[in-house]
Amino acid sequence: MSPPPNQGPADPRIFLSTLFGAVLNAVDPFERLMANLPHPPRGRTVVVGAGKAAGAMAEALEGVLAERWLPSAVNAVSGLVVTRRGHARPTQRIEVVEAAHPVPDQAGLEATARMLARLESLSADDLVIGLFSGGGSALLSQPLPGIDLADKQALTEALLASGADIRAFNTVRKHISAVKGGRLARAAAPARVVSMIVSDVPGDDISVIASGPTVADPSTCADALAVLARIGVTPPPSITRVLESGEAETPKPDDPCFEKVENRLIITPMEALRAAAEAAREAGVKPVILGDALEGEAAQVARALAPMALSAAIHEMPLAPPCVLLSGGELTVTLPPPEARTAPINGGPNGEFLLAAALALKGHPRIWGMACDTDGKDGSGHNAGAILTPDTLARARAQALDPEGMLDHHQSCWFFERLDDLVVTGPTLTNVNDFRAFLVMG
Repeated sequence: MSPPPNQGPADPRIFLSTLFGAVLNAVDPFERLMANLPHPPRGRTVVVGAGKAAGAMAEALEGVLAERWLPSAVNAVSGLVVTRRGHARPTQRIEVVEAAHPVPDQAGLEATARMLARLESLSADDLVIGLFSGGGSALLSQPLPGIDLADKQALTEALLASGADIRAFNTVRKHISAVKGGRLARAAAPARVVSMIVSDVPGDDISVIASGPTVADPSTCADALAVLARIGVTPPPSITRVLESGEAETPKPDDPCFEKVENRLIITPMEALRAAAEAAREAGVKPVILGDALEGEAAQVARALAPMALSAAIHEMPLAPPCVLLSGGELTVTLPPPEARTAPINGGPNGEFLLAAALALKGHPRIWGMACDTDGKDGSGHNAGAILTPDTLARARAQALDPEGMLDHHQSCWFFERLDDLVVTGPTLTNVNDFRAFLVMG
């Protein structure tokens, strides 16, 4: 007698949660920092950094230093990193400061100023270790002279509502910052700089991650102005004045400040997706990775990917069920201006993706889904993301929820909360972009 066909996981919710757990486990920084640790310098070592993973990276680095460097070298280590509120970790030599994200605040501004002060008067015998991850652009919040924090906050809020992709967003942010776009490398010269970077951007462009504090910037003030014009954002007059004057030009690749700079990409979204794929194989489910760099409006991307899950269920293409379609990247949501909003907003790109997918799938009985932000927070919601089930729409309408209306009003968090389908992790202390999975049962 032949064995029964494999219909898929006994509990699809547990299976999807296991894949997300594999993603988060794959991006633990300790081993990657161990593999990339530079030799100790003759002089001092100053650690600086920013991002949602900066606190966890600082904690891991202290452990690595204690294991790999002699006590005399460890004793010469000091530093400061800034991370998102709720993401701090206990450290001894590297101070961890919490600040606001995604809109910068006074705490981030003061932390950035103190970070730059630590780089003053370094010599060629000294070493700067940079720890950078997604979120660093907002947390490194000291603007250039002539721009105050309130103006930077106003511009950030307008950019967030515009739906601009991360490259466009950070092209602007680099040119109004005292530290981003390679300016931190300039401040650290003539010391050697080794930056360890966790990617959260499609394509792993290190000049975009945290707006590239130690990376030469190929973009210009004119590019920043062009971005603002294209997306229809009018910045405060102080920012327009700085950009139009050219005073905000960032260090370019031929700048001598980069002669002793190494930027090492230590964790990427593709590695996280491969870990999820391996976890799927171990569970007897065939995986396919659709890509780690998908971008676009969340609802539109959902309407493009959901038919692929339907194709697997109906036509056994691109894989025969049971299978799981995995993808990563960074989706966006364009919000109406405040004066045009007719209902409150609560949600983020992952919830919006999943709600649009539910409508596209129309309750197919064999398709489940998950979409989560690996940092643990999806937009304005308190959740990482949510889970989609074959009966999502039926359960919603039984509760008199309006899926179409809630999608139109960007209320995905409230929608999935009513169904008890939110994924709530709290701060994960890392960030390798979004994780999405469609499970197609046999």
